[in-house]
Amino acid sequence: MLSDNLKSSLPFFISSTQLFTELFVAEGQELDGLDADLADLQAQFNVDTATWALDFYEKELGIPTDYTKPLAYRASVIKSKWRGGGKLNSTLIKTVCDAFTNGNTEVMFDGTIKVKFNSILGIPPNLDDLKAAVHQIKPAYLELVYLFSYLLISEIDKTMTIDQLESTPLNEFAGGV
Repeated sequence: MLSDNLKSSLPFFISSTQLFTELFVAEGQELDGLDADLADLQAQFNVDTATWALDFYEKELGIPTDYTKPLAYRASVIKSKWRGGGKLNSTLIKTVCDAFTNGNTEVMFDGTIKVKFNSILGIPPNLDDLKAAVHQIKPAYLELVYLFSYLLISEIDKTMTIDQLESTPLNEFAGGV
């Protein structure tokens, strides 16, 4: 505790008095609180660790604040918006999509924009936010198609145990809900 550090900087006959002991405890608590506040403030400068500062990022970027969304989803919308500027090509769309899926999308651009999710089985939980971000940067005349990956019987036959099958969510299987 910081009060012990304060006490050690003075001679014993002063630091051992009741007055200085109480003073050091009070000052130590205040300084410990200040350290915690500074650590929290530093966390706000990184969108991945920000909490209350997400409101400021969203306001600056013109993103509506939705407190019903988890912080990670809100942060991914912010990162997507930051990455969404520039010439429209598959690299730009991939950059925006990767902000939502931690870098595991493949984008094909052949007159139709196709976004394939490589590491997520089923539909990503924040797909609506991703769709909104891509919709903001793509021209209206281009069609946008999302491709999802599911487990197939050929992939689980003789490779998954009954316990593994029972613990796998249905939405990861082809035709699953």
